[in-house]
Amino acid sequence: MSLPTQEIPVLEELISIRHKLYALKKDRDSSVDANIINALYKDTVAEVEKLNELRTDDIWNPSSRNRLNDVLDDIMALLSLFYISIGTHRESPAVYVQLVTVERFLEQLAHMGTYTDTILLENEKRLSDIELILYSDQSDTCFVKILKHKLKKCKECLNTLLSSLHDISPSLKPLHESLVDIRKQLSALAQRSNGFTAKDIEEIQTKLRFYDNQKTDLFKSNPKGKALIEGLSEQLHEEAQDLLASTNSVSESLTPIVERLKQIKYQLERMSLTHRWTLRETDLYTYHLQLQEVEKLRHDGKFRDHSSDTVPEGQAMINFLLRGCYRIMTKMLSENIPVAEALMPVYNQLSTVRRCLMEESKWGKPDSVRDLYPYQMKLASIDDLRVNGTFSDKDGNIPEGQAICVALLNECYDMLYELIALADS
Repeated sequence: MSLPTQEIPVLEELISIRHKLYALKKDRDSSVDANIINALYKDTVAEVEKLNELRTDDIWNPSSRNRLNDVLDDIMALLSLFYISIGTHRESPAVYVQLVTVERFLEQLAHMGTYTDTILLENEKRLSDIELILYSDQSDTCFVKILKHKLKKCKECLNTLLSSLHDISPSLKPLHESLVDIRKQLSALAQRSNGFTAKDIEEIQTKLRFYDNQKTDLFKSNPKGKALIEGLSEQLHEEAQDLLASTNSVSESLTPIVERLKQIKYQLERMSLTHRWTLRETDLYTYHLQLQEVEKLRHDGKFRDHSSDTVPEGQAMINFLLRGCYRIMTKMLSENIPVAEALMPVYNQLSTVRRCLMEESKWGKPDSVRDLYPYQMKLASIDDLRVNGTFSDKDGNIPEGQAICVALLNECYDMLYELIALADS
């Protein structure tokens, strides 16, 4: 949709805010200033209120979506990651990226038809936590209303998936779990870094034929959930055949998408191993954008060949890779510690000292107090960083995460004193 003239001033202001956020994202030489992020959030809230007035309280109507919405999505994603970066996980702006990631993940589950109570309950718990954050926010701004609207959409999708599981007869539950397990095996094969062979797929197809025979016997009593099992079984046969056709090569038109997703997944996996020490949360924004760009290439649920408008081989591989990327991002966002970026070096050092002291405790009594001197010195050097009992950044500000770091420091001291007492005895 073209941009209405009255929305142009709002768009210009939002583009200015996005440029400022981009500049902060690129600056890796200094920690993120919470005051700047809060100021940009307030500016965004003001522009969203203006937009809401122009659209008469219907800001999220798909029919009125235009370039302005895309810019606003970018800003909300960046603000969300910046709020996580400064340690304010429990504030409304921080939940946007989590909501988008959960929404995409649930859409992938619905599209692929493979999910269990365990997977859905994990996401239900995450959404309940987000709901608590949003409904504790007393500001009642349009920005928060947008987040609540997105939360509502996620919950509706989740409830649809949960209700479909509840509609499965107990007699079909074991078969459903077996088919979900087959999907996991197909997913693992599709995401193998060294590829897979036709024999790998043929072994899975043999299992599917076995379950087809089982299904025929179970369906004689016309149990609840028959249609869901039937649909899942057909989809698995289709995906197995699609992967079998992709063993030598993916369709030429889809090869760039597959290679791009493999690279994204590889980079996300590397980041997930080291993100506690090296990741700045805004680094995830790049991957968030790239996955959105891939999603936009889908038409009617399929990735098509632009020259012939056909559905080429390789659909299953793309879907498995997309789901893998969203799963990693969801996990990384849920594992973030509510400690500001400026305090992360202190937190990481204390976590390492704590692990070392726990290992020392496992071995029982230390040989001598001298063995514990390195821990004493390290804790003393960290303690010396505090001014009037608090850790400050280089500008004298008090970043988020004080309670966590102080509690961790005290725990380390307690463990150290216990070990010293053991050594003295």
